[in-house]
Amino acid sequence: MIQSTSLLESWTQENNQLASSCKQQDGQDAPNREHNLFRQRRWSSDFHKLLRKIQGIPPHLDRAQLELSVAYNTCVCFTAQSQFDEAELLLTQSAQRLLQIAGDDPGTSDPSVLWREALKSVTGAALRRDVLNLLCLQWGVWLAKSRLNAMQDFQEEMSLLEAQSGAVGNDCRAETKENIPNIPILVLDPRRLVDLLKICTTIVQGAERLTEGWSVLSALQAASASPAPRALIAYTHLLSGSCLAHMNRPQMALQCYRKALEADPRCVCALYQSALIYRRLENLQAEIQALRILHSILLLPSSTEPAMATGRLLSPSLFLCSQSLSSLLSVPSALSVLHSLALKCVIHGRVSEGVECYLDLLAALQSEDQHGVHAAVSTLPKLPRLYLEAGAALLMAQRPADCMALCDEVIGSTLDLLPDKVLLEDPGDGRVAGSREMTEEAENGLVRLLWTAVAYLLQGHCYSQLKDWKQAVTHYTRCINLLVKVHCKDTGFPLQTPCTDKDAEQGVDLCVLQRLKGLSLAGRGISFAQIDRLKESLRDLHLSQQAHPEGVSARRWYGEVLWRLDRKQEAAACWEQTWSHPIPSLSEALPVYAQELQSLPVLDSAKLQQKLQEPGPT
Repeated sequence: MIQSTSLLESWTQENNQLASSCKQQDGQDAPNREHNLFRQRRWSSDFHKLLRKIQGIPPHLDRAQLELSVAYNTCVCFTAQSQFDEAELLLTQSAQRLLQIAGDDPGTSDPSVLWREALKSVTGAALRRDVLNLLCLQWGVWLAKSRLNAMQDFQEEMSLLEAQSGAVGNDCRAETKENIPNIPILVLDPRRLVDLLKICTTIVQGAERLTEGWSVLSALQAASASPAPRALIAYTHLLSGSCLAHMNRPQMALQCYRKALEADPRCVCALYQSALIYRRLENLQAEIQALRILHSILLLPSSTEPAMATGRLLSPSLFLCSQSLSSLLSVPSALSVLHSLALKCVIHGRVSEGVECYLDLLAALQSEDQHGVHAAVSTLPKLPRLYLEAGAALLMAQRPADCMALCDEVIGSTLDLLPDKVLLEDPGDGRVAGSREMTEEAENGLVRLLWTAVAYLLQGHCYSQLKDWKQAVTHYTRCINLLVKVHCKDTGFPLQTPCTDKDAEQGVDLCVLQRLKGLSLAGRGISFAQIDRLKESLRDLHLSQQAHPEGVSARRWYGEVLWRLDRKQEAAACWEQTWSHPIPSLSEALPVYAQELQSLPVLDSAKLQQKLQEPGPT
């Protein structure tokens, strides 16, 4: 008995020395992440060695409080290192040894059963608190491993734990009594752990059940009033906003996103979700402003650091690993946001802003020192496409020389890699074949061919803008000669299927190809008209309408050429079909370069109507 008492005192003293050292060092910031991981590994190793000593002899009621306390400290350190399986194994062993003291054998290793039996087996208040402390950690492990079903099955015990959270850890091991030698010290106050797990559980369950409406919203709003790190409070507001967005209450959702940013300005996902709401509300000004702020914040070095890195033993981020939550918290990279901002500005007529964003994007991609570029490149379109989008923006900004320079870069990088012919399945019946039906070789060949063709198309537009009609014809012809290399595998002939705007919304490369045919033929036809080669002009404008029936410029110029050829009745009939069809606004569903950019000479509908009303020669 004396030897047992001596061991108890010795082990208690060893635990208390380790725990005091751990708590003291945990209160100090580690110089770097590696040093912090080293400290945690050392702590967990030391506590685990002590626990193995204690568990090397049969369990006894006199040592139960010490054993459970050391098990708690060891599991806290394992959890801090994301060693959740190791922590759960120790928790299960602790519950089993506790039942051995009571002489119970549940005949299973199921944690839910073990903990229920363990709670029933203890009678003393102090020992019951020790069991509840370990149960807190089991709760944390389930939460960290996203085992929400296990938590749901254990709901009654979890409610009991929350109800008694005021008593958990509220015993003689409080900090004011840590100098009592025979009382085991804990490395983490269980009351803090319960409070942390409660709000983290609400956040994770809220992310999983966003569509359930008011019940989830009430729980999140209640959690937002609890004492917790500001990043967690921000997440409760963020999830409340997402819940309200699902309930089709966008204005209330925006208010929650603002609260999230007030709670933690680093909650960039709230800014991103706000931008999505503004897009739904078609509030272009607010959406662009939100994207600009988001981009500026993402450029800050601090924005790449984990928002949950509190410097304490158990970071809240350990318990926020749900896929649903990760999806809600995900934010595009700074470069992806800049690309979205550039494209949105160009599409909606803020061309000068869009051009600056594109130039900043290209400069960042070309800079080898740009922080985080390599990780972000995979989420962006391929570089040739970005060059072409930027070129189209420069063309719209009346900067043809800069546009042609970017197009030269694309042509120089792709021209030597183009296939002599691209064979594809015939879509047939007016349908557009999806790229899933293409072989990888054919798809890559088609993509490179389209990039080069677009570069020639944009250069043709540039020469049209400069009124160099012969050069315009040359470059439109180069574009057309590439596009007709795409053949049907069955017939061997170039694809002739027209493309409608409805097909275009599917984002299919073959539809873009047909639109490019229509645009390049229209451009060459209009250029021919400028140098009085009217028959060639009429031919190209007619073919343009076949490839892209929605093309407005081609139809108006087709009527103009008919008029010049003194086929005025046909011209009048052609023009009358275009009165109610203005050139469509740019759409985000299509690459900007595959749309009518109004870079060609424009025929005004009012002037055409006036021409029809003029009396003919007598």
